[in-house]
Amino acid sequence: MNLSIVAGARPNFMKVAPVIRALRNIDIEPRLIHTGQHYDQSMSATFFDELHIPEPDANLGVGSGDALWQTAELIHRLSLDFNQHRPDVVVVVGDVNSTLAAALTASKMEIPVAHVEAGLRSFDRTMPEELNRLVTDAVSEFLFTSEPSAEENLLREGVSHERIFAVGNVMIDTLLSRLDCARALCPAVDMGLPNRHYVVVTLHRQSNVDDPQRLESILKAVDEVAEHMPVVFPLHPRTRRRMREFGIGPLSSGVMIIEPQGYLSMLGLVDAARLVMTDSGGVQEETTVLRVPCLTLRENTERPITMQIGSNQLVGWHASDIVAAALSAFEGPERIGQIPELWDGRAAVRIAEILSRNVASQEAEAVCEPALIDVRRDAPLKAAW
Repeated sequence: MNLSIVAGARPNFMKVAPVIRALRNIDIEPRLIHTGQHYDQSMSATFFDELHIPEPDANLGVGSGDALWQTAELIHRLSLDFNQHRPDVVVVVGDVNSTLAAALTASKMEIPVAHVEAGLRSFDRTMPEELNRLVTDAVSEFLFTSEPSAEENLLREGVSHERIFAVGNVMIDTLLSRLDCARALCPAVDMGLPNRHYVVVTLHRQSNVDDPQRLESILKAVDEVAEHMPVVFPLHPRTRRRMREFGIGPLSSGVMIIEPQGYLSMLGLVDAARLVMTDSGGVQEETTVLRVPCLTLRENTERPITMQIGSNQLVGWHASDIVAAALSAFEGPERIGQIPELWDGRAAVRIAEILSRNVASQEAEAVCEPALIDVRRDAPLKAAW
């Protein structure tokens, strides 16, 4: 099987690492294409080292830019790669622009698409990620879901049950395989933060940081929470730029602003935290498995399982709501919630087995299928994949 895996942004790397290992374990050597959507060393290359991801077979180096330009440029560059190294299947993960571009390119070239983390919906089409998810799922042949709501969403959208596979969460595969290493680093101790007595904040989503009213309100809440417990804040480059542009800051002395962290350091910080405040979808999942109380600084989530049985709570962006929820969390237990079904570290193994079995079956059927003949022109027609 010729299989290409496309990744390009920090959340993608955590998801492709276990899939690559699982495929190699059944003697399938995937071709890894790094789109270069994230180009900063701390946001990209260090993840390859820490997650033991092999060097990409191709690095498209698209870099930063307007979303429309970036997607169009990726489609062009990916089409050249797929033409030169035509895969039997293209595997995409998550919901970033690289995911959308790869899915559209493969679909146009009649190459089956496998979407890892399919079916997640926030039902908010102002989110760029939501449009990416909808379109990617619409053109995918294999839809690998991480929670029950994802399958329900896909079925409601008319996807046939035969194309949907409940496999679990590949990002949790990575977390469980690297947790001991993250804990051994003891990043909180090195920063002078008391174990389970500090708050981690992550903030990067466009709807929060590009809106000065929302950004100011959230950072006001961060300052107020820091009056009750130390806060560590790995500052995303986009958020840093917007704070400077809007003239917001500096934050109080109780907030420790640090550079974006590598995967292991960030995981270690979250694992030992008393509370996490975030607008990241992936962090919602990580805190659910670690059972760390989490406040999501959004009004919706595409990962409802993290609220239904996990440790997550939606609090929006108003300072008063965030602070009230944080103080309430401080009064509660240090660890809460349950771990969702199939979040057991074997999602990638299931994906590899399904792809191997189904693609081999489809190829066998294509070989055995008699050629279709157009009797009017006496010309063979290509059988559907």
